Amino acid sequence: MPRKCFLGTAVVAISIATLASAAGQGTVKVGMVMPMTGPLAAAGQQVIAGARLYIKQHGDRVAGKQIELIVRDDASSGETGKRLIQELVVNDKVDVIGGGLTADLIPSAALLTEAQKPTVIMLSSTTAVVEKSPLFVRTSCTLAQSSAIMADWAVKKRLSKAVTLVTEFAPGLEAEETFTNNYKAAGGQLVEAIRVPLRSPDFAPFLQRVKDASPRALFVFIPSTQAAAFAKQFVERGLDKAGITLIGPGDLSDDEALQNMGDAMLGTVTAHFYSASHASALNKAFTGAYQQEAKARANFMAVSGYDGMHLIYEALKKTGGSADGKTLVAAMKGMSWESPRGPMSIDRDSGDVVHNIYIRKVEKADGELRNIEFETFGNVSDPRVAAK
Repeated sequence: MPRKCFLGTAVVAISIATLASAAGQGTVKVGMVMPMTGPLAAAGQQVIAGARLYIKQHGDRVAGKQIELIVRDDASSGETGKRLIQELVVNDKVDVIGGGLTADLIPSAALLTEAQKPTVIMLSSTTAVVEKSPLFVRTSCTLAQSSAIMADWAVKKRLSKAVTLVTEFAPGLEAEETFTNNYKAAGGQLVEAIRVPLRSPDFAPFLQRVKDASPRALFVFIPSTQAAAFAKQFVERGLDKAGITLIGPGDLSDDEALQNMGDAMLGTVTAHFYSASHASALNKAFTGAYQQEAKARANFMAVSGYDGMHLIYEALKKTGGSADGKTLVAAMKGMSWESPRGPMSIDRDSGDVVHNIYIRKVEKADGELRNIEFETFGNVSDPRVAAK
């Protein structure tokens, strides 16, 4: 978009947002643009379900303000998501944005900054996103957090020869880069790096390449919505019997989908910030309520949406109900609390999430496949940000 045209759009957004604030002082509108259809639909649906559960449990009023949730479906398309975010700002006059895909947020960052719209990232796990606007904060995760921990753990366990297999889009490339850099720095040997398409991937030929390379470990990042198909083809190619340890970020063994993946996933080791089996009273209550409401097992996307709404509510309490962009984000940054995932906080400088990363192994518990945590790395920041 030409700069002159863009600035004109931004000015319109700011003007309308200001009028809306004067006209609707009793309501705080939270606009959430999520993939509700398309290849990433399950992720968006889980985030929304977590957010709605929080509102149901805590009421739709906070600090004297009515909370109105407005959900829009980007159909797993960044182009659509960018348009919908602009419409939420200009037409729906939202006060806060709940994001969303990396491909939605990066091209929308300048508009959201100009319009002074606080944005709580509840889905994207790409490090660079939160850096695009001073009004961005995150309650999901970054793939660099879990990928770095996974690399260090693998080398310590003498899984010193690996292949990476990742989906070719921003989160996958970040997971690949972080794992590769840390793995090599720790003395690991990477023998092949494989990338697969995002849409409708056939994993079989790629898995054959893995088998031929004979690694000790296969590091995998794919969207959690594709994990069941991956597990099926992993078995069909005989990799479950080839002595290859399957490792990766937690998307690989998504709690909601895990039970449908079959026993081929037994022994899979992942690094992640949340497990439905996390041992705490708060998580037990959360998973029970989520199961009742969503008719599904809680997963990391659900808890990201749940914590996203918690952050919005608590920030509004601190501001006395003011949704002014800079004021609300200032209240969010530096906040810490106990989540169903464990202790977490929002970094005061970057706005990014800081939380525990757990090493988990897929085991059977009470006849079901579960991610069982067995090692904890406390208060993990994004290593790519810390290195700057």
